[in-house]
Amino acid sequence: MPQDRPVAERVKTNGAGGAAMLASLADPTRKSLYEFVAGSPDAVGRDEAAAAVGIARQTAAYHLDRLAADGLVDVDFVRRSGRTGPGAGRPAKVYRRSNRELELTVPPRRYLLAAQVFLEALADGDGGGAASELSASAHRIGVTMGQAGLTTALEDAGYVPDVSNHNEIRFLNCPFHALAEKDREVTCSMNLELVRGIIEGAAHPGSAHLEPEPGYCCVRIRSNGG
Repeated sequence: MPQDRPVAERVKTNGAGGAAMLASLADPTRKSLYEFVAGSPDAVGRDEAAAAVGIARQTAAYHLDRLAADGLVDVDFVRRSGRTGPGAGRPAKVYRRSNRELELTVPPRRYLLAAQVFLEALADGDGGGAASELSASAHRIGVTMGQAGLTTALEDAGYVPDVSNHNEIRFLNCPFHALAEKDREVTCSMNLELVRGIIEGAAHPGSAHLEPEPGYCCVRIRSNGG
C-alpha cells in the first residue's frame, strides 16, 4: 500500500462536511481504501481496491461509495476492456482521489483557534492574571461559536462529540492535543471555558465539566437534569 501520501491530505473543509469526512476516515477499512485510492496515479476499480486491502469486493464497494458520498473520492465510469459499441459491456465504476482541495487532519486539531484565544487574551488583558485572561478569552470565543448551534460549534472546534450516552456528551478528540502535552492544566482550563462559552452561545440546557478520562477530551457536557 502506498505510504507516501498520508491521510492528512491538503483538504480545505469546515463544519458538517468536515465532520462527515472525519467520520469516514475513522473507520479503519475505509481509511485503508482511501489511502490506496489517494496513492494510485490512476483511477482504481472495486476489484483492485478490494484485493489491495484484503477485503471482499462487496465490502470494498460499500466503503468506496461512502467515501464518494462524503467527498473524499471522485467516481468515474469506464470500459476497462477498451471496447466500445454494442457488446462492449457496461462501464465499470472506478474511483480516484478527489479533485477538491482539502485540509483534513485525523484527528482534527485547531491550533489556529488556540492562537486566536491566546492573542485575544493578550490584547484584552486587564491585569487579572494570564490564566484568568485566557479563560475569559476562550469563553467569549465559545459564545460566538455557539451561536451557530451546539453540534455545529463543537464540530467546528474539532471536538468530535460522542452522544452515545443520552445524559452527557463526551468528546473523542482534543483539538489542542499538542498543547495539552506541554501544559495540561492550562489547556484543559481553556477547553473547559471554550465549551462553556459554546453552551452559553447555543443556549443549550447543559453544563460543561472537567472530567479527564482515557481516550476522551478532558471536558464533557452533562444534561442539567442528569
